[in-house]
Amino acid sequence: MKELKIAQSAALAAGKIIKSYYGKKFTIRHKGEINLVTEVDEKAQKTILKIIQKAFPKDAILAEEGDKSKTEAAPRRWIVDPLDGTTNFAHGYPMFCVSIGFERDGKMECGVIYDPLRPEMFHAVRGKGAFLNKKRISVSKPTELRKALLVTGFPYDLDNPKYNNVPIFLHMLKKAQAIRRDGSAALNLAYVAAGRFDGFWELGLSPWDIAAGMLLIEEAGGTLSNFAKDKMQITDHHLIAAGPGVFGELQSHVHGSWIPA
Repeated sequence: MKELKIAQSAALAAGKIIKSYYGKKFTIRHKGEINLVTEVDEKAQKTILKIIQKAFPKDAILAEEGDKSKTEAAPRRWIVDPLDGTTNFAHGYPMFCVSIGFERDGKMECGVIYDPLRPEMFHAVRGKGAFLNKKRISVSKPTELRKALLVTGFPYDLDNPKYNNVPIFLHMLKKAQAIRRDGSAALNLAYVAAGRFDGFWELGLSPWDIAAGMLLIEEAGGTLSNFAKDKMQITDHHLIAAGPGVFGELQSHVHGSWIPA
């Protein structure tokens, strides 16, 4: 699939830039009170877009660091996060990635998540499975939430009650074996697909956070929904994902402890 090859090529090129700046000095600016963007995000995105546009000049691109007004929907669309986990990267915490998804007629067709430090390349193509460095992966198989290692995240807009994860987090602390929070939703989803985490939930997500990861989890045998228990759409902001053995229990607890604004 040509789109997969282009996504992987773009992710590798962006990852090379990101890795070259890791642990060094670079400029940082704020998009919000605690929401950062660095020159590395922007350079990585510019490189990704250049590679995609050269191969598919007529395709739309929805990217985190750019004008989103003209790319909300298109027959062929790329959804790009050049550096998911910017705050981690800025502090030298090694948990971040490049995420690139390709969508045709509103359906994700392929996705790539690349961790340039380890290095690990996760990818999925609809109907053809999910892979980590060319080795097939699948979600974990626990059947009890009490034995599950979960992961979640907290939004930048902590004061917005619509995105308040605290009640859910406190509730889930008593239901799971353990919970992690490490600041990269895309990489968290890749880890669920690979069976490293047993389940994930988060509020306040954007399409570029989840596009590639959603397809990875589906192709790895996992299940996804929004907090209302409906089928997850890329435009939904609240996501639950897990292997089938614990998904129902996780979904029930998240839904039951969720306080919609």
